[in-house]
Amino acid sequence: IMWFYNNEPFTSEMIEDNIGFVYEILDTSNGMIYIGKKGLTTKRKLPPLKGSKRKRIKIVETDWQSYYGSSDTVKALVEEYGPESFHRKIIRLCKSKGEMNYYEARLQFETDCLLKPDEYYNAFIGCKINRKHLLTKEKK
Repeated sequence: IMWFYNNEPFTSEMIEDNIGFVYEILDTSNGMIYIGKKGLTTKRKLPPLKGSKRKRIKIVETDWQSYYGSSDTVKALVEEYGPESFHRKIIRLCKSKGEMNYYEARLQFETDCLLKPDEYYNAFIGCKINRKHLLTKEKK
């Protein structure tokens, strides 16, 4: 079961320089939605090469393709009813963690997801965002 971006299946080849995305997971059985964010890549620290002291860093893809959110409720429902009962949609691709945090929280506040337990699975909004993390290199 795939992720969709602009109504098209999203693949690893489409990641480019994006490090993550903000998403909605729709439970097709009852119309409820979960809003979240997921990193596409992560940094792995490797031991230094022989004769060197500095650790090496390798950027690898995360488990985003099989990811169904951090909500225990949603994960349990996917386990019970299967992934085919859910539609996963990427709302926005992001170039930084700060951008990902901001747009996830913004979407959660705009939808009033915490105030609508009959429409959204979200039970928590966590954010700590600095303006510097949002400004792109051109604006600094």
